[in-house]
Amino acid sequence: MTTHTLRARLLEAQLDLADRRERAVVVLLTGHAVTHKGRLVNELDHWLDNRHTEVHALAPSSEEQERPYWWRFWRRLPDRGRIGIFIHGWYGDALFARAERRLSPGAFRDRLAEIRAFEAELAAEGVVLLKLWMDIERPVQRRQLQALQADPARAWQLGASDWQRHQQHGVIDALGREMREATAAEHAPWRRLAFRDPAAQLEQLAGLLHETLTAAPAPPRVVKQAPVDEALEAPSIRCAEPRVSAPMKKASYAAALVEAQGRLARNARELARRRIPVVLAFEGLDAAGKGGGIHRLTAALDARQYRVHRIAAPSDEELAKPWAWRFWRRLPADGRIAIFDRSWYGRVLVERVEGLASEAAWRRAYAEIREFERQLLGHGAVLGKLFLSISQEEQLRRFEARAATPHKRHKLTDEDWRNRERWEDYRVAIDEMFARTQAPGAEWSLIACDDKRASRLALFELINQRLEARLAAPC
Repeated sequence: MTTHTLRARLLEAQLDLADRRERAVVVLLTGHAVTHKGRLVNELDHWLDNRHTEVHALAPSSEEQERPYWWRFWRRLPDRGRIGIFIHGWYGDALFARAERRLSPGAFRDRLAEIRAFEAELAAEGVVLLKLWMDIERPVQRRQLQALQADPARAWQLGASDWQRHQQHGVIDALGREMREATAAEHAPWRRLAFRDPAAQLEQLAGLLHETLTAAPAPPRVVKQAPVDEALEAPSIRCAEPRVSAPMKKASYAAALVEAQGRLARNARELARRRIPVVLAFEGLDAAGKGGGIHRLTAALDARQYRVHRIAAPSDEELAKPWAWRFWRRLPADGRIAIFDRSWYGRVLVERVEGLASEAAWRRAYAEIREFERQLLGHGAVLGKLFLSISQEEQLRRFEARAATPHKRHKLTDEDWRNRERWEDYRVAIDEMFARTQAPGAEWSLIACDDKRASRLALFELINQRLEARLAAPC
């Protein structure tokens, strides 16, 4: 195939990708220094229609350092129909940190395991990966460095790190093999691009990208669900609905609420001072009181410190990205609080019960959720998962009260009545959600809400206890 033909076919395949909007493509180039990575990306971008491409060569910003490591990559994932090109990407960080001994062998292996999980999640969400290892022999690398240094027009391209990478060539070569062996998969294979004339390299890269764009879509991955550890199983919602014999008195409630809000305000200020992020996920049955609980919670907080995210049906922008993108992008900076009114658990609750997600997708989501929460905790965040429960009798009473109250009728929808008819289906989904996502640091807190006043105080108590436990923990 001539260069002209290859270029025309590659552009045609790219425009077909953009027109269909079925998949996103990620091209990742990493490897040895002075292997033409930047030049190849520039020239490839001219071959393509760059309205549908985006290039990323990342140095972490202060904004990114205040969030979990993977936030910087999740927020840059291309939409369906687009091509994202990453120079080094998530591999360069791990490779060079290990070469410089900023990562221990165990931490390096842990990062590779995170990469495997990240790429598997991307592939399951319709992201196609093309991973390229840029290779060069050590003597050739030295000659290339010397030639660049001797050329006044190109010497600016060299930095101290390039000579450092040359000194580490053998180490980087060995670590690169380990890295590729650990992260190669059917959905994410590695390709080697040897150092040669840039025009020949560009043709090879373009050919691999054309092959990637025109390959038949892979069938959805089928995830075999791991067995549930019986020790982690949570009680069912049906069994966790204690009846309150008498409602809490208003005067007692008001005094206790002021005290609980003051305690929360003090805890929040200390968390902000220590730069500790907080993520609170509210789930629950319709009319259980999530909105009222969140309203009283935020009344105790500085409005500059928190943000409430009300999660509804995904927007067109969110549908163009992998499923978890809309939660990653909303994570708080260090010292801030993110409150989710509904959360990532919608995939294993409403999306499961209402058939909005395939069985393969919601079954896969348990592991993806556990990994997401593990990374939040690894960054040092406080994670609170609160489920507000209500009895069927009390739910019906509240539905009827809303219907009879003009300024509350907007809260009651046809969807609420339909969900009530599927009470048992939701109970099964909720129980499995508890069992499969309970983990140290990410435990569920179950709150019985038939008595609104008692439940709100219980909510404050659970959140304050979790925040105080984090503040009391060794740094």
